[in-house]
Parts: sequence; structure tokens; C-alpha cells
Amino acid sequence: MIDIGDIQLAAQRIAPYVHRTPVMTSRTLNEMFGAELFFKCENLQKVGAFKARGAVNAVMKLDEQQLRAGVITHSSGNHAQALAYAAGLRGISCTIVMPHTAPAVKVAAVRGYGAEITFCEPTQESRIRTMEEIAQRTGAHIIPPYDDDRIMAGQGTVGLELCEQVEGLDLVMAPVGGGGLMGGFATAVRSLQPEARIVGAEPSIAADARESLLTGVLQPPTDRLTIADGLRTGLSDRTFEQLRSTGVEIETATEDSIRRGTLLVMSRLKLVIEPSAGVTIGVLLEQPELARGRRIGIVLCGGNVDLGSLIFG
Repeated sequence: MIDIGDIQLAAQRIAPYVHRTPVMTSRTLNEMFGAELFFKCENLQKVGAFKARGAVNAVMKLDEQQLRAGVITHSSGNHAQALAYAAGLRGISCTIVMPHTAPAVKVAAVRGYGAEITFCEPTQESRIRTMEEIAQRTGAHIIPPYDDDRIMAGQGTVGLELCEQVEGLDLVMAPVGGGGLMGGFATAVRSLQPEARIVGAEPSIAADARESLLTGVLQPPTDRLTIADGLRTGLSDRTFEQLRSTGVEIETATEDSIRRGTLLVMSRLKLVIEPSAGVTIGVLLEQPELARGRRIGIVLCGGNVDLGSLIFG
């Protein structure tokens, strides 16, 4: 498993290529929840999400032999853009396997970073099979979306920065999908502010991480659709153990609360966030007692939404 040393090394490695994102506050939201809320704005990160951290860390660790054949992954979202961006920094080829149902705006964004896209059927099995076939044929180095220590260490730099920017946190919160962000984030916080309670936020209709931690048995991801589409991925064995070892708790939010939380951040902080980032506020809307009287660090994981559909429908 990764430790704080891995995260600190990742921070040095990626510093020239990613933003040290700001922490923002809102007096209105503080008054609403009876707490001090500190929002870590990864929606303002390169490629619009925290994923840039892990992808850059992974690519910067590749040796010359691995670089020659380029990199490959499967993703229909932020990791696709992040890996394409990271590959561009080192001038290597990047192939992204995407389901043919991926939104056009995401396809365009990935191409904009210079990656080659191979489309597949919209199933996890098809994505992985297609990626592995291409990797075997071309020798491209696979960089998974989250099931990778290099990725998790890179994502952990979010927690490292937050603990440097805000002292005395009682509670920290971040969304949970595949667990790469939460695993790295929790590892950093547990080391630097060990008394803080660490809570992951998950949609109630896609609560496989919560069930995994409650039962002690890794649960498969759900096939139920949630507005927080970035959180539909299930934990891996690697991220599951990282969450267990750092004492992460999981709380959930309904679809309505996720929508209200997302809207609240957009309207009060004037920040564009995706619904996956609004799950944390959704949890607090449903469980205000979690917040009351506490200093809370909240990761706004990303802001990649189709703005055209927001404006024009």
C-alpha cells in the first residue's frame, strides 16, 4: 500500500505540471450548516479534475523503454483527458479506449489533448478486453484509471495540499468511485491531521463502497444509473484495502440531494462542478449533524460538465 512518503514524492514530481488548487469558503454556506467549510477546488485543476495529478505522476515515473510504445487506458471521463494531457507532456503516444456511447463533448476533449481513440461496446468487459488487445499488439503501457499505486499517490497530493492550506480540520470529505482519490486523500490526511474524521461520499443508489466497508467484503459496482456518473465505478482490491487501513467511513446521498448540493455550490461559490463533486454537500444536506460546529475540508473533485447542454438544453 502507499504511504505519506509516496505522496510527498509524487507532489515533487508533478508540481511543475499541475495546479496547486485554491481553497475557497462561503459565509452563506458556513451559516447554513453551522460549520466552517473549506472547499478544495479540484474543478480548477488541469483538465478540470483531480485526475491530472495521478496521470501525471504515473507518466513521469515511466522509464525510457516504457515511454517508447506510449500509454493506453480505458475511460469515458476525466482519466481519459488526464492521461492524454500527461502523455503530451512527455511527447509520447496515448490511446484511449472509450465506449461508443461516450458523450461527444468528452470525445472532443480527449482528441483535443492529442490522444487516439478506439471505440468499444459500452461494457466494462469490452473496455478492458479492447485495451488489453491493443496493449499486447502495440506494447503500450497500461495506466489504469485508479487501480494503481502511482495513480493513488498522485491523487493523494490533494490531501497533502489541503492539510497544508487549512489547519485543525475536524472532518474531511471526498467523493468515492473507484477509490483512487479517496485512498490517496485519506492516507495523506491520516498522516498529517490524524485526529480528523475521514468520510467518503457516495450516491445511495450506487453504494458499493459503503457496503464493502460495512461487510468487510469487496462488493461489485452497481449497474444503476446515477447523476453522479463518475462514481459508478467500484473499488478494486487495492483501493479497498487502502480505505480500510485509513479508517474511512462512507455516507450516502440521494439523487435529489446530489442535485441540490451541486446547485448550492454553483450558486453560492460561483464554481462549475459536476454532480460527482456535489455528493459531499448532498450528504451534509441529509445529515446536517455531521457538519455542525466543525471545521470541514471538502474536495470538489471536478468540473467537467457539458456547458452547452446547461445553456441550450
